[in-house]
Amino acid sequence: MTMRNMKPQKSRSITPLLVSGLIAASALAGGTAFAHSNEHPSDMSVHAKPHQHHHKAKAEQKPWGIEGNAKRVSRIIEVSMGDDFRFQPASMEIQQNETIRFVIKNTGKILHELVIGTAAENAKHAELMLKFPNMEHDEPYMAHVKAGSTGEILWTFNRTGQFECACLVGGHYQSGMKGTILVQATSK
Repeated sequence: MTMRNMKPQKSRSITPLLVSGLIAASALAGGTAFAHSNEHPSDMSVHAKPHQHHHKAKAEQKPWGIEGNAKRVSRIIEVSMGDDFRFQPASMEIQQNETIRFVIKNTGKILHELVIGTAAENAKHAELMLKFPNMEHDEPYMAHVKAGSTGEILWTFNRTGQFECACLVGGHYQSGMKGTILVQATSK
């Protein structure tokens, strides 16, 4: 058989198959990250329900700690935040290796959030939120809380240092919406 006698085979396009696969994969994934806006399909903020995340199987260590385990909560800290762009309490002291359940109440009329991090990390993220106000993300150290709702964060502070809680909704951080978290070494 020569090349001239070969009939060209019909090429099958994989595009429809690929598109179908992507649609099915996104439907099965189910987990969605939401932006810093008041729009949420279930009319509740991402963290207005009890602590519920769609994260990787393994928790990621951050300089300020790691996602906490509900069975190992050392204590509960209630935090309120409102349209005065302040957290109450504004300063918290925590012992190294404590797992804290933050119960975060938004007493305001607009969306606020509590994000735990370093001052440098939060400042950098706050600047990005000004440029990209609809940036989507959902991390275990963040609670986006709609007006009048309550959210939670479970966090283990396994690193010592001075950290920050902040609201990174566009302009809130720049208006002073931040607090201090001091994590001290456990005395033996």
